[in-house]
Amino acid sequence: MNGTVRLAFCSVAAALCSAVMFMTGIIPIGTYALPALAGAVMIPVVVEFGAGWGMLVYTASSLLSFFLAADKEAVLFFILFFGYYPALKAAVEKKGRRAAGFAVKLCVFNVTAVMEFLIAVNLLGVPRDSFTVFGFYVPWALLALGDAVFLLYDYALSLLVITYCGRFSGKVKRWFNIK
Repeated sequence: MNGTVRLAFCSVAAALCSAVMFMTGIIPIGTYALPALAGAVMIPVVVEFGAGWGMLVYTASSLLSFFLAADKEAVLFFILFFGYYPALKAAVEKKGRRAAGFAVKLCVFNVTAVMEFLIAVNLLGVPRDSFTVFGFYVPWALLALGDAVFLLYDYALSLLVITYCGRFSGKVKRWFNIK
């Protein structure tokens, strides 16, 4: 395949990820949903060109999002987890050990969720009171809830990959002359 086509395809994906992240400043609820959506944009790159190219798109998107997006907490979510997760998911699931792969993905999510909490509170100035429910400080309960949401996200991403491969991958390969 022509390297120019690959570079153009990946550049468009990086621009689309960055545009979705830019919208976090416009849509207040987008702090959580839009980084996940921007990460899903990586699916065609990972499927067509592999995890290596996916990581390059992730790096470019992260840099652009850092400078262009207004919601820095959303950028933090994208950089620490959602941006590279489709490439990580592909690499982990390629190994074939389902239980071990699931444990790795869940462990990575929990580590990055704790990192995001610490960075948001200590560097971005998110008040600790925002993690208080009915007078109780509950970051660990929120982490458990985050695990449940992560399981749904992982399942939804799997369905998106299956749908992309079944319906769109062949068309994309013909359109871009990918072999």
